[in-house]
Amino acid sequence: MSVGTELSAGEAAAMIPHGSTVAFSGFTAAGAAKAVPRALAARAEAEHQAGRPFRLRVLAGASTGASVDETLARANAIAFRAPYQSSKTLRQQINRGEVEFVDMHLSHVAQQLGQGVYGTIDWAVIEATELTHDGKLYPTTSIGLSPTFCDLAARVVVELNQAHHPRLREMADIVTLPPPPHRGVIPIEQPLTKIGRPYIQVDPAKIVGVVRTNEPDEAVDLAPPDEVCRQIARHLVTFLLEQMAQGRLPADLPLQSGVGNVANAVLGELGESPDFPPFLMYTEVYQDALIELMRRGRCLGASASALAVSKAGLRTIYDEIDFFAPRIVLRPQEISNHPAVARQLGVIAMNTALEVDLYGHVNSTHVHGTDLMNGIGGSGDFERNAFLSFFMCPSVAKGGRISAIVPMCSHVDHNEHSVQIVVTEYGLADLRGVAPERRAELLIERCAHPAYRDYLRGYLAGARVGHLRHDLDRAFELHRNLIEHGAMLPGLTLSEAAS
Repeated sequence: MSVGTELSAGEAAAMIPHGSTVAFSGFTAAGAAKAVPRALAARAEAEHQAGRPFRLRVLAGASTGASVDETLARANAIAFRAPYQSSKTLRQQINRGEVEFVDMHLSHVAQQLGQGVYGTIDWAVIEATELTHDGKLYPTTSIGLSPTFCDLAARVVVELNQAHHPRLREMADIVTLPPPPHRGVIPIEQPLTKIGRPYIQVDPAKIVGVVRTNEPDEAVDLAPPDEVCRQIARHLVTFLLEQMAQGRLPADLPLQSGVGNVANAVLGELGESPDFPPFLMYTEVYQDALIELMRRGRCLGASASALAVSKAGLRTIYDEIDFFAPRIVLRPQEISNHPAVARQLGVIAMNTALEVDLYGHVNSTHVHGTDLMNGIGGSGDFERNAFLSFFMCPSVAKGGRISAIVPMCSHVDHNEHSVQIVVTEYGLADLRGVAPERRAELLIERCAHPAYRDYLRGYLAGARVGHLRHDLDRAFELHRNLIEHGAMLPGLTLSEAAS
């Protein structure tokens, strides 16, 4: 039995006024609201054509499906967005200054929302498999920030989606943390420990409507790993095995992995290695590579906040729900990404970078220091609290015209004090316990593309001597020349770049 008035998506959208703060379910495309945000986009277009404003302040757990960020952005319906996004149109609007965007560590969002940092949440639109008469809401393929949104929002609209398996509730482990200083120890002793309940408790008086849908998640299929991704994965797996053989790394630490082709390749390589022991995951998203690894007994179980898998992958999980349900736990992101849990479990963190500078600073969010890509996401939550932390990236971008190993990051998300290990297809640089000048040498020798090593060595040799060998005038000069004359070509030397 459900509560709330039955509404069409259009009727729900008509209730939400211009200027509202609207929080949508979803952590990636998994579990994202679908029908209501599309109806809001249609309403925005109609209002704009009539000469009336209609823009919203938008919150979600992380990125969303196309129906939220991309569709609303195309309708010019987003005025503010936090804490993460991956929409092409929205990214362009943010970089043109048309949309305010706040880039945040994902583990911080729930507490700051509770503090009122972002004002009041006027509406929450949450996807569920079921809603009971007393307000028990069972989420679909993600938990994300949905419990926080339901708690804080003045009004709630529920999208009841029949496309999702009702037994997803067996994976859900939902707990909301009290504010400090009344917060006790989070008793997660291993990744599959459950400490909560399978539903979100919502005040029935706040539920103003129910919209029925029957739509799969708008998942994006990842490309198969290429040789560069596979080589990065081989370097990382070899290093882990060496550390285990030396007694420096326990064999049963859980893994965390970012999203994307490189991350999927690393997980696949771990699964193919006969010497790497079966493992557990404590991470933020469950990805396609883990499906087959679980079937083969290589991945023993996974804790995440979302099933960020392809449509085919989700069908497999649903078809084999008896097998997968007891092996997957889905949590709110303030738990899946909680620094204390990552540290107490001793997570091995594996995340991606856009660029790494000669002293180990990592940029994972901005191009040219100004243009946002997606956001920091959960990488900082794990990187600073992991037992062992890796940043991975191809050594070059744009067909070799841009080096990912640079003299100085144009934007720093992860500083030298917390970046431990950097991996590209050319090798791995373990920066732990290494002074700055030697860090720079390791990154050049082991991670930089051969075409850029002379350039990087030349910069280092000519830089001012100090604890960090930097020449800011030289760095700015090189950067200006590269912008004015085009990206550096493979093999171009330092002097040629500056001329």
